Amino acid sequence: MTYFDHAATTPIHPQVIETMTNLMPTLFGNPSSIHQYGRAASEKLMAARQVIAESLAVQPHEIIFNGGGTEGDNTALISTALARKEQGRHIITTQIEHPAILQTAAFLEQQGFEFTYLSVDQSGMIDLEAFKQALREDTILVSVMFANNETGNLMPIKEIGAILQTHPAYFHTDAVQAFGKVPIHPYELGIDLLSVSAHKINGPKGTGFLFKRDGLQLPALLHGGEQEEKRRAGTENLISICGMATAVTINNEESQQAHTIKYQKFADTVKAILDEEEVTYHLNGNQQAKMPHILNLAFPGVDNQMILMHMDLKGFAISTGSACTAGNVDPSHVLIAMYGENSPYIRESIRISFGLGNTQEEVETFAHQLSASVKRLQKKAFTNNKDSQS
Repeated sequence: MTYFDHAATTPIHPQVIETMTNLMPTLFGNPSSIHQYGRAASEKLMAARQVIAESLAVQPHEIIFNGGGTEGDNTALISTALARKEQGRHIITTQIEHPAILQTAAFLEQQGFEFTYLSVDQSGMIDLEAFKQALREDTILVSVMFANNETGNLMPIKEIGAILQTHPAYFHTDAVQAFGKVPIHPYELGIDLLSVSAHKINGPKGTGFLFKRDGLQLPALLHGGEQEEKRRAGTENLISICGMATAVTINNEESQQAHTIKYQKFADTVKAILDEEEVTYHLNGNQQAKMPHILNLAFPGVDNQMILMHMDLKGFAISTGSACTAGNVDPSHVLIAMYGENSPYIRESIRISFGLGNTQEEVETFAHQLSASVKRLQKKAFTNNKDSQS
């Protein structure tokens, strides 16, 4: 099998595995304990926090270790809502957020908070003027993802941060898909809260962090012990945190630039071969402002689940990018927001995402196999449609 679904999750980097397995036999102390085992664990925890803080150009104590992006998103929204409900109950987000945001928003709506869900155009981008108009005196939080996990679109984070400089609303971004792939410096971008998950950057699953800017007084989402400066109860997952720090070190800004060039070449190769093979397709997303490792394509007349099955049988793992429940692929809420619920693109689109271990040779082989499968399926769909009309 060749894995082209890195936007969903990534394989653990060999150096991360080495870091974790080397630490497992001896680093079992509780960082909160005062004996030697605890102090050794605490030192490793501090070192990991320093590495991650430096990658964002923030202070170490502004990093709160947690269970990943979903917990970070829940914490940012729910804690802000609880802390600031006297200032207002209005929150702004977008229609294309990850379910960790949208489902949390639905929960908060049940608690009496009001949400504005910014729409997107057919390229998947929000309108900054519409955002300005949505801002109100009682807006307490704005949550806009840094990069969309289905299309790869980079959202106008810097512009939103600049607008909020003169507004009291906190600014949160779900950076799960972008962190480790593009440079992110929260203070330069006006970001107050930022969620990250390790498994998207070749680190372990079940580990992540929330950046919380100094000065934000937010209640803890989890209650119990006094870990993470009383901001996140529960003994830290230290081995995984150390693995995440290694992954952050590997995905430094220099390697990010190299990966950008590499993955853009991969995407261009796929498109070039599809063009050579005269395959009819449509590019989803804003091609001028996107993550290069994600390529979202629609193939008119072909059901995306059929493409997934064909490619899986040929040894290639790709996805639709939308939610999968009990083996059934739900319609993509991102593509619905872009094109409307009646657009055929919703059921015709696939997501290809590149990452660790992928080679130019694999990409070329995949593109030729994809072309052959799609042409066969499109021909069959055309024939069936013609027969049904006769």
